[in-house]
Amino acid sequence: MGQITLNAVRKSFGEVDVIPSIDLRIEDGEFVVFVGPSGCGKSTLLRLIAGLEDVTSGGITIDGTDATELPPAKRGLAMVFQSYALYPHMSVRKNIAFPLKMAGMTPEQQEAKVQSAAKVLNLTNYLDRRPGQLSGGQRQRVAIGRAIVREPKAFLFDEPLSNLDAALRVNMRQEITELHQQLKTTMIYVTHDQVEAMTMADKIVVLNAGRIEQVGSPLALYEHPANTFVAGFIGSPKMNLITGIEADKLGATTIGVRPEHLDIVAEGGWEGVVGLSEHLGSDTFLKVATKAVGTINVRAGGEIKLSHGDRVRLAPQAGKVHRFGPDGKTLA
Repeated sequence: MGQITLNAVRKSFGEVDVIPSIDLRIEDGEFVVFVGPSGCGKSTLLRLIAGLEDVTSGGITIDGTDATELPPAKRGLAMVFQSYALYPHMSVRKNIAFPLKMAGMTPEQQEAKVQSAAKVLNLTNYLDRRPGQLSGGQRQRVAIGRAIVREPKAFLFDEPLSNLDAALRVNMRQEITELHQQLKTTMIYVTHDQVEAMTMADKIVVLNAGRIEQVGSPLALYEHPANTFVAGFIGSPKMNLITGIEADKLGATTIGVRPEHLDIVAEGGWEGVVGLSEHLGSDTFLKVATKAVGTINVRAGGEIKLSHGDRVRLAPQAGKVHRFGPDGKTLA
């Protein structure tokens, strides 16, 4: 079981509240992603759950047991860090087995668990190598294997893919998602990359300055952002947020239109001039300067043949305009 509950959890450093007060429930077996800009408190929140930071006030329960004052080793959680933290002089086998050795397991028990983890992570052929003989992705799998053998109640990932190049990040993202499907164990994953969040999560927790802005499925956050912060953070390219006369027409302080929800039309709409034009095969990304609503991002089909200086007219698709009030919150 890996159900985790945070009740009014607050973390302060001196007079500064890094986490003002958070309530959150993570169900057993969920893949939950904490996402937000740098400095929003996502890693601090993960460390509070792990017990690596002390809670200033509030409580944390794990499977119904109060874990607020428990040391990390007693919480039944396993953490995978941004740095692999492997022992360079040890083989992959010994690196994975290290926590089992510390727990006093027999060599036979250790080997059985190592073989099982290696099979899941496709590391069987690398068990006798040392970390220096592995790629970055393989080393991260070794770090994950070291966590798997502990059979934790939940895995905590702190930006584990940050040190990998773009192609490896995509591969490891898929591997971690498949691992979750196999193990069915609770996973909490910290990232600043909203694409990782959208593609991996059952549930996303969007953080801003230590506060939870919204919790929900990737699709729920994309289709129904609670406020302008979530609207501008979730989705790639970012949502266009427009103020002024065009927003006033719809009875809103701000309106939001995603780049993929803008159509190129023959008449009407917002007239503008194409600036940057990026043709990526299946998609074309445009930056269009308009008098009516300023510069906006457009995502069109790959067959669109527009380039710098071309004039276009853009119209938001019916039912795809988001309305926000003066407090930034979504209007009904």
